[in-house]
Amino acid sequence: MQIQTALSSVLLVTSLGLSSFAHAAPQVVKDVLGRQVRVDLPAKRVVLAFYFEDYMAIGGEKAFDKVVGISREAWEGWRPANWALFTAHRPSLKTLPDVGEVEVQTFSVEKVLALKPDVVVLADWQYKGLGPDVKRLEDAGLPVVVVDYNMELPANHYASTLLLGKIAGDEKRAKQVANEYRHAVDQVQSRIAKARLPKPRFYVEFGNKGPAEYSFTYGKGMWGPLGALAGGDNIAAPFVEWYGPMNPEKVLASQPDVVFVAGTESTRNPTSMLIGQGVDRKLAAQRLTAFTQRNGWSNLPAVKNKRVYGVYQGASRTVMDYTMVQFMAKAMYPDLFRDINPEANYLNFYRRYLPVAANGTFTVGM
Repeated sequence: MQIQTALSSVLLVTSLGLSSFAHAAPQVVKDVLGRQVRVDLPAKRVVLAFYFEDYMAIGGEKAFDKVVGISREAWEGWRPANWALFTAHRPSLKTLPDVGEVEVQTFSVEKVLALKPDVVVLADWQYKGLGPDVKRLEDAGLPVVVVDYNMELPANHYASTLLLGKIAGDEKRAKQVANEYRHAVDQVQSRIAKARLPKPRFYVEFGNKGPAEYSFTYGKGMWGPLGALAGGDNIAAPFVEWYGPMNPEKVLASQPDVVFVAGTESTRNPTSMLIGQGVDRKLAAQRLTAFTQRNGWSNLPAVKNKRVYGVYQGASRTVMDYTMVQFMAKAMYPDLFRDINPEANYLNFYRRYLPVAANGTFTVGM
């Protein structure tokens, strides 16, 4: 299976065989791009550009004692309610130096160099977006390690989790998190394979623009492959390679059996899909229902059969997004997953691996 293959991409190539509690020592690891990187592990000074919750869940809160810089916009700017939740518990997060963010072109090599980190941890999309700036970091002697949860490949999820565990110095905890992820995805796929049912056609849209305007849907990244892991047939796949809006006429012509509208806690747009930390369930359901009133949507099988669901954007591209795989699978194959409560599993992940409690609405139906 793909996950098993990925093990080799994160296993130690050269090691002194020290435990995670030993002093840092040079090791050579392979990241998710297959790059061999020499790093002193466990790292004492880490610049973390993304996957903040994952790093804390995998390494424990203590792992952030060694974080010396972050891309703050990717946390506070994109998920302000989540940032507020974590900073209320750990105010020192607010004092971490900000190295800028790749997507808005504010990432500063000079700021990173000034922090003198042992390792710079980048998401795959950040590594590719930085281009020649990565070489500037490496030429200065800074190891750059690439991890990935955005592509939603089980192999990358598993490998990234083990690698973050090595960097943070808690490989045992990382292995436990990785195995839970693998078990959950395998369980979903095994049940669907045994049932041999036709694949439901699904459509996912980021509901940040509200019902009046079609926003991003997903091809190869994020919700597209999450739905595929859940056994669905993505109607956007022939039209959208990575992400972007789909022609409304094509959505109507594709007749999806199930629709998912992703949202966040952002209140900038008064009609956007509102869901996430601190969001009332009734309000989330009201915002979701408004999407079903789009022109022509009353004829969609998903709307006729009340199979339109809201999902939390923040619960994608993370090691805990197996809970979204469970939710999407349950929405598409309800009889196969009556015993699984995906939202409860999401909340329980927080209770077991993070120092704060998630409260609000993270999945919702009509």
